[in-house]
Amino acid sequence: MALPQLLNALDTLKEQAKDAIWAISSCICQQSARVKINGRTFNIVKVLGEGGFSFVYLAQDETSGRQFALKKIRCPTGSEGVKEAMREVEAYRRFRHPNIIRILDSAVVQDPEGEGQVVYLFLPLYKRGNVQDAINSNVINGKHFSEKEMLHIFKGTCEAVRAMHDYHAGAGSEARPQMSPTRHAMGSSSRMRSPVDHHSDDEERDELLSHPEGDEDGGYAYKSSVNVPLVTKRRVEEGDTVFDGDEDTRKVNSNDGSTRTNLHVPYAHRDIKPGNVMLADDGTPILMDFGSTVKARIPIESRSQALVQQDIAAEQSTMAYRAPELFDVKTGITLDEKVDIWSLGCTLYAMAYSHSPFENTQTTEQGGSIAMAVLNAQYSHPDSAYSQGLRELIDMLLKVNPKDRPDIHQVVAATDNLLRSFA
Repeated sequence: MALPQLLNALDTLKEQAKDAIWAISSCICQQSARVKINGRTFNIVKVLGEGGFSFVYLAQDETSGRQFALKKIRCPTGSEGVKEAMREVEAYRRFRHPNIIRILDSAVVQDPEGEGQVVYLFLPLYKRGNVQDAINSNVINGKHFSEKEMLHIFKGTCEAVRAMHDYHAGAGSEARPQMSPTRHAMGSSSRMRSPVDHHSDDEERDELLSHPEGDEDGGYAYKSSVNVPLVTKRRVEEGDTVFDGDEDTRKVNSNDGSTRTNLHVPYAHRDIKPGNVMLADDGTPILMDFGSTVKARIPIESRSQALVQQDIAAEQSTMAYRAPELFDVKTGITLDEKVDIWSLGCTLYAMAYSHSPFENTQTTEQGGSIAMAVLNAQYSHPDSAYSQGLRELIDMLLKVNPKDRPDIHQVVAATDNLLRSFA
């Protein structure tokens, strides 16, 4: 292992150890751990999850008693780490959709131990947990999803993915300057807009902050393909958003006589899996964890570019749900949003059979390679009561060649067709 990689690994272990010690101490102490963020004090009730430099805690507002999922991201590398963490914050802000989690608030503070900074993200608390929790519960209790329930969860997840794949740059934000990660790093907190629950009225807005969610200059940029927003050419030239030339563009004349450009900028989640799909109280699936989200279409023009993308995928995309083109990135191709289609296929398979198609006896117990199983699409369907149509839908998504996979619109249509059989 190269020295920089070794040092980075040691830093990671050190930061994880700090959080682990804090988590343990908060459990064994008579008084729960507390953090003060954006002028409010929160009690840390327990750890909900962990990974890399981040921990997710159940946090309770000391004044109101409201509970939240508080994601804590350590940034020991300083401004560069903060910039990377803020990419996740901006990803949460970018999409507004009933099946995508909404950020409530965020803040950047100095690490209390004086090493780097910490980014806090406040997210809604889903007491039912995620789809992986439901799968685990089914295994323990000898149960399984009904096909109808499973398809409803899958359909909602696909709708969230469609919002990302169909993203169009919004016109409303062009007049509103974006706060740079550097300004956040200098000590000011990122004040996100307070969301409405996915089925709540305006008066039920969360009280964490006083402002409504979205840009007051025009709101979020996601629209359906029928009513896409427009962005002026001036915004692109000013560099508010960086476009690489691979977006779909269409110039139209607006009512005021100016020329506007409709920019389709698809994003890929890149880490879709059961653990990243929360379940609301009414069963609505909510896609979360946008730390791996990127602009979907990435031309690979050199071997060095290929290796960079391969390393990013290895770090950010869960192996058993990772698309084959991310295991062995080829020169001369363009990575695109079809990586998510593969992950959706793995997720649907996991809901049906309790594990990823590539986490089988051979790969988990007999020393087999998940990567080789993925690259060769080596999986099979266990005997089950599920329909042939469900099996065919899974098989349609798990094609090694991305060009052979359907796009997200076709996936939604195929899922709708299956759901109609239960009407």
